[in-house]
Amino acid sequence: MAIHATLLRCGRALALASLAGLAAGGFIPASADAAHNHKIDQLIAAMTLDEKISMLRGSVPGLPGQPATDPLSNGEVGYLPGIPRLGIPPLRFTDGPGGVRITPPTTAMPAPVSLAATFSTDFARQYGKVLGHDAQATNNDVIFAPMINLVRVPYGGRDFETLGEDPFLMSRIVVPEMLAIQGEGTIATPKHFAENNQETNRQGIDVNVDERTLNEIELPAFEASVKAGAGSVMCAYNKVNGLYSCENPTLLTDILRKRWRFDGFVVSDYGANQSVVPALTAGMGVEFLSQHFAGLKAAVTSGQLPVSVVDRAVRGILNTMDRFGLLEGASPAGGTVIEPQRPQLDVEADAKIARDVATAGAVLLKNEGVLPLSRENLRSLAVIGPTGRQLLVGGGGSSQVEGFREREKSPLTALTQLAGPGASIAFSVGIDLDGVPVPASVLSPPGGGAQGLLRTNNVTGATQIDPQIDFTRTNALPTGSDVTWTGTVTVPTAGEYEFKIQTDPSPGLAFDVGIGTGTVSVDSVQLGRTVPFFGNLSRLPTTDALANAGGRITLSAGPHTIQVTGTTKGAFFIPPSPNPLQIRLAWMTPELRQARIDAAVAAARSARAVLVFVHEEGTEGSDRPSLSLPLEQNGLIAAVVSANPRTTVVLNSGYPVVMPWVDRVNAILQMWYPGQEGGDATAELLLGQANPGGKLPVTFPRAEADTPFAGHPERFPGLAIGTPSAQQFYSEGIFVGYRWYDANGIQPLFPFGHGLSYTRFDYSDLKIQPEGDGFAISFRVRNVGQVNGAEVPQVYLGPPSSAPVPMAPKQLVGFERIELGPGESEKVKLHIGERQLSYWSTVTHDWVVAGGDRPVYVGSSSRDIRLQGQAKERRGRD
Repeated sequence: MAIHATLLRCGRALALASLAGLAAGGFIPASADAAHNHKIDQLIAAMTLDEKISMLRGSVPGLPGQPATDPLSNGEVGYLPGIPRLGIPPLRFTDGPGGVRITPPTTAMPAPVSLAATFSTDFARQYGKVLGHDAQATNNDVIFAPMINLVRVPYGGRDFETLGEDPFLMSRIVVPEMLAIQGEGTIATPKHFAENNQETNRQGIDVNVDERTLNEIELPAFEASVKAGAGSVMCAYNKVNGLYSCENPTLLTDILRKRWRFDGFVVSDYGANQSVVPALTAGMGVEFLSQHFAGLKAAVTSGQLPVSVVDRAVRGILNTMDRFGLLEGASPAGGTVIEPQRPQLDVEADAKIARDVATAGAVLLKNEGVLPLSRENLRSLAVIGPTGRQLLVGGGGSSQVEGFREREKSPLTALTQLAGPGASIAFSVGIDLDGVPVPASVLSPPGGGAQGLLRTNNVTGATQIDPQIDFTRTNALPTGSDVTWTGTVTVPTAGEYEFKIQTDPSPGLAFDVGIGTGTVSVDSVQLGRTVPFFGNLSRLPTTDALANAGGRITLSAGPHTIQVTGTTKGAFFIPPSPNPLQIRLAWMTPELRQARIDAAVAAARSARAVLVFVHEEGTEGSDRPSLSLPLEQNGLIAAVVSANPRTTVVLNSGYPVVMPWVDRVNAILQMWYPGQEGGDATAELLLGQANPGGKLPVTFPRAEADTPFAGHPERFPGLAIGTPSAQQFYSEGIFVGYRWYDANGIQPLFPFGHGLSYTRFDYSDLKIQPEGDGFAISFRVRNVGQVNGAEVPQVYLGPPSSAPVPMAPKQLVGFERIELGPGESEKVKLHIGERQLSYWSTVTHDWVVAGGDRPVYVGSSSRDIRLQGQAKERRGRD
């Protein structure tokens, strides 16, 4: 038995090793291997119809009404039980793409947008290695990553989860990341196929997109992933040209299966499947959360669905399992389930990669000499803003990974440690996200006559009056608490008030962990709800580590009704909590809000230099209402810079933001959502112990009026939003991101590809020569500054003078990240192939080379062009 197990592990290792060669040779479908195909045919023939159906119905552990449960669940998001009698093992699915989201801690990586900003295939490999290894180490077989929906809409709530606005950049980053995930034995799942470019009405909006735009803008990264060997693909919520993505034959049959020769399995996004017969016929395989496949057996037995269609779906799952060595113990005559040999988490190695990516992906947007911070400035430095005191690890939603919290360090702590004993650093919050407990003096129970709120035990009916709701730590309410407080809150002045409910620390989105939850409502308007994913939790807990949710409401002076609930009995998928209930009601009054800003301005005035940390919390499930920083952050920056012009802004966001103060501050450092190691990465960059080298993978517009969506609601958020007939139209065509700004002559705030350094680089010696199916572009880059640094030279291609179709003034066709010491130079050589020279023809329904001479631009960004030449026509056809 020991020898047999060893041979099986070796077989799996060989299967995984073969995946590593796919990038060079293209995707070789499992059907090309007759022996493997024969075995899979035999396994399918040995299955009962019920067993086949069980392979297609994913279970979510802990969710009521699911067809199966996972005895080894660790908080993974999905599970297929396998067929033990045939030796087919279970498959366990975990969320990505910024880390492995399960109940035990795993490494919280920088947001994928930060990876995109590295412009580095090497960092992509390292990033993917962490995802794949951590999934294996935590008993998971499939990870829902990478996300490769293009950033079309700068308001998109999930833009931080994906890899930017350019299809070429995304394609070049996703392949090494995906291959590294799969090289660790984890099945990657590129998502969401296709055109899931916004959160507004995502469950049903109909995306109207023309053939050329679909193929040139959204699909290239999916094509690259599939042809490099992706084991699975996730279909999206939205419709595309009238049909839901998960039952869309154009997407799943014509493009994915026939054109790209994909023979793995398609899994639905959670709740995205809408049918049985159309979905399976189109090519979907595994349904999660929806219950349509509960009717699958009836569809087969009634003759609506041929069993051969079911067999095809099962075969896709088995094809992928076989490629990953997961069927070694399977046999149609009766097999043995052999769980893969799992590695151990390597916390330190993962942390180093997370820190390196956070550092390499940081983008220095502006610097007028104040960075890196001098010793003189460190002797009198004011740090302002809540994300200076607390690390904003990542965005919210299904990509939320809690990480190893004991490793998390705020930028303020890291700065203090790294700056040394000669530094004097003062902190002021500026924007207070915690608030203060609502005092008894403004609270009254129903009927008045006392201070406080009436607490009702929802189980026993017992009542009492509590002066305040502040039951934390040793003062927590007993296990099993389920209570409601009612009464009035009397506000002294008219204005905008913020009410916050703060409860037990949240485990993120792990639905198998019980926690206490709560809500707060004023005048019957719910303002805060601490239910993971279904509430409005901040990604920044309180400073004493409680889950924090709240909202603002404009109130007139006088009494207003208030209701607060708190429970440990569970909610939605969350089981009852075994712990006492911690709960606090807090608020921010208009006067207190202004006092916090005034204190920050005073701190700035008394310091020599200032760091202002500002942020935006992006999340799955909702798009941004505007491109402005939320809360009073713009006003805070303006007030601080008026008090002290030596001001640097450190930005934590997953998106572009408009910056009305951009010309007044000295420096701007974009740190994105930097993951669990982001505190040290931020401090090292500010102190010059690391040199910024990231480049923007998205365009930052100067104003919202400059985007493609101003005055075009049909483009975003769409028409008839909130109704079954909701539609949007990609009428801007291929002019997405920087293509739009270039084509319309609009100057962005910071262009695509932009990023400064603490050193300087010169470009020279451009040569353009025919090579293979295209051109060789070579040039030299020299570091002419005083410190080591990274540069990302970028090559853009312009249209021929007589373009056969409208084409972008510039499109990215090559890049390379290089590291150079002072005085060092490197010759960069890039190949521009036939695909980069082509456009998608709606006549031939294929790629066609655009004939004519093509301008070639080489630069440090899409707007910072250092060298220019021409690629002479090789061939062309229409």
